[in-house]
Amino acid sequence: MLHDTPPSTAFNAARSYHMGRSRLPQEVRRHIERTLKEGRLLEVVPVMRETMERLSRTPVSIAVTGDSGNGMSSFINALRIIGLEETLAPTGVVRTTQTRAGYSSSRFPNVVLWDLPGLGITAQSMESYVDEMQFSQYDLFIIIASEQLSTNHTKLAQTLQDMGKKFYVVWTKLDRDLSTSVLSDARLLQTIRENIRKNLQKKGVHVPPIFLVSNFDPLLYDFPKLRDTLKTDLSNIRYDGPLETLSHLCDEIINDKVTSLKRSVAKESLKHSLGIKDADDLGEVLEAYHLLFGVNSESLCQVANSMGKAVTEYIAIMKSQDLNTLCSRDWKLKSMICLVVSMLLSPFWYIPFLGDPVIRFFRRMRYRRILELVSQDTKTILKKILQDSIIPA
Repeated sequence: MLHDTPPSTAFNAARSYHMGRSRLPQEVRRHIERTLKEGRLLEVVPVMRETMERLSRTPVSIAVTGDSGNGMSSFINALRIIGLEETLAPTGVVRTTQTRAGYSSSRFPNVVLWDLPGLGITAQSMESYVDEMQFSQYDLFIIIASEQLSTNHTKLAQTLQDMGKKFYVVWTKLDRDLSTSVLSDARLLQTIRENIRKNLQKKGVHVPPIFLVSNFDPLLYDFPKLRDTLKTDLSNIRYDGPLETLSHLCDEIINDKVTSLKRSVAKESLKHSLGIKDADDLGEVLEAYHLLFGVNSESLCQVANSMGKAVTEYIAIMKSQDLNTLCSRDWKLKSMICLVVSMLLSPFWYIPFLGDPVIRFFRRMRYRRILELVSQDTKTILKKILQDSIIPA
């Protein structure tokens, strides 16, 4: 257990992580920039995987809150499915949690479940409770309720929504409800869910995930669904910000590369720099671009092998697999090729001093379009590498 001695080491670790979650170390940024500029896609893979692996170990803070007596501590114990080596959160029929306390679980590595003192029936305002419990530092909230959704519960939900915090509502003590209700089990569960939704919607709260559980049956009712949802959200909490940052960085680097190459196309110097023998052989141009961005067959095979994936998974998401596929999937390029063919068959083409500038103009257009499509494919592949690097919670 991580008692709340002001403030705990675990909470400080979480706070520093919050502050830098979407920031990338400079050496990582420089390495990605250098390798993508040089078209060495394979060398990006270990950096992305190491980044994702580091993120998988960062702490996530989950606050469990609600009215006193709703079974918050018992819920934490049930959610964790306590092992012999783990510490139980103290429970009782009277208010047992007087100060904030954190608990870990082998089922949720690098997650701290914070058992907050219940709001109770004191005159403590929501504002002072939010400040005292440091709501801004938590990643996710679980509002515990039983018997009824009180004013405190709806105020908590409103506050969390206003703060932009993700939260669940968990109805505990379902075993007692089922044993005392005259309704059928299915009807009772539906009634509880509808009441929670209606009470939240009356206060303008968007309905969050709702789970109905019994703290005495941690493997029954909505507990399995709750754990699965939590694992998904833990992954999103850890990775969404950094993934967006990494993806944006890669896009920027590729865009800068495209801008530079378009200047070379305008100067008609690209043919020589890429080693293209036939300037009008678009298949050769496409292969040269693939090599330049590191999405040629050999490079993709190496990337796929490094990621433990089949190379077909990467090829399948490319528009520019080959020239025929590219033309069939992109009407702009197809139109350009058809237009040039039409011009070649017209007398206009053979007017002195006019045909050559026109053919160079359309050649540049086709070069630029193929360049744009290959760069889009490169971005798509990089996004897949990022997604495939995520370590499940």
